Amino acid sequence: MHTPSRADSRVHTHVVDERRRRLLGAAAASAALPWLSPNRAFAENWPSRPIRIIAAQAPGSSNDSTSRAFAEFFSSRLNVPVVVENKPGGIGMIAAEAVARSKPDGYTLLCTLHSQLAQAPVLLKKPPIDPSRDLTPVASISTGVGVMVATKGLQANSFKELIALAKKRPVSVGNYGIGSGWQLMVTQLKKLTGAQLDIINYKGTGAMIGDLLAGHIDIGAGSLLGMSGGLAAGGLKPLLIISGPRSPKLPGVPTWVDEGINDPIFANLAECNMLLGPAGLPKDVVDRLAMLVRQSMTESEAVRNVREQLGSQDTPLTGDALRQFIAASWPTYQSVTKAVGLKME
Repeated sequence: MHTPSRADSRVHTHVVDERRRRLLGAAAASAALPWLSPNRAFAENWPSRPIRIIAAQAPGSSNDSTSRAFAEFFSSRLNVPVVVENKPGGIGMIAAEAVARSKPDGYTLLCTLHSQLAQAPVLLKKPPIDPSRDLTPVASISTGVGVMVATKGLQANSFKELIALAKKRPVSVGNYGIGSGWQLMVTQLKKLTGAQLDIINYKGTGAMIGDLLAGHIDIGAGSLLGMSGGLAAGGLKPLLIISGPRSPKLPGVPTWVDEGINDPIFANLAECNMLLGPAGLPKDVVDRLAMLVRQSMTESEAVRNVREQLGSQDTPLTGDALRQFIAASWPTYQSVTKAVGLKME
């Protein structure tokens, strides 16, 4: 029987070391291949089950209509059910927290007003999440025309008449959500004009419009889509375009600038619905969702219809453009909130 010599041992050790080096090198090379990364492998199999879009506003709101239009398109392209679940309230934080606490797997998404995400850290003493840290922006999906309306029985048929009336007696103002751009505008308008504008907060546009149509409150504001039914039926009358350009759907209705209101607050508070996921959402999933949002502009009749009703003329923002928009607009909202002294009730 052969007894291993020292030379045999050295050869064996060299062979083992060389084999180990090759195996480690192969493992390192495999890890560096993007298509073999866990996120890439996950994204290739995503989605394989239903997706939830949590809407931060109540049914009947423009946020809800927008969520459902995109859910329909996503479902048609991803071949899985995409359902909308409404979680209004808490300055949008009830919905936002539900998404932020979910797994970053692309199966739970958020559709919300970006103004509420921007302002929650300022308005809430202990916000449940930090939107800038705990959520992943995917796309801004609709920026529409906002319109101030009055109940048909109000003794004011123009913005100037409204201010004159509000200097004589209190005028009740419906606000579709605490922390909205509209609430900031009304708060600043009171300071500029001395008008008696009493804000009443609602959890979404639907309930506010119901009270407007019933004459329980005097004025309110929201998207052109949200107000279209009441305007068409004559139960509401338009007074002012509060965000966006003049609209061909509302001929003759002026903007803030037309009425001599040039304060930068009224120019810098455009409202939009935004699609987000939890922090840590794989980039490939973010990119695929962003691509679908862009495709929906030409390929989805439902999305085109809801954007037309909103008066949206913008191109959805994704990627770097979206990050730049957030970096510019969220601090603006927060500084304005502090400047006008807006606080939670």
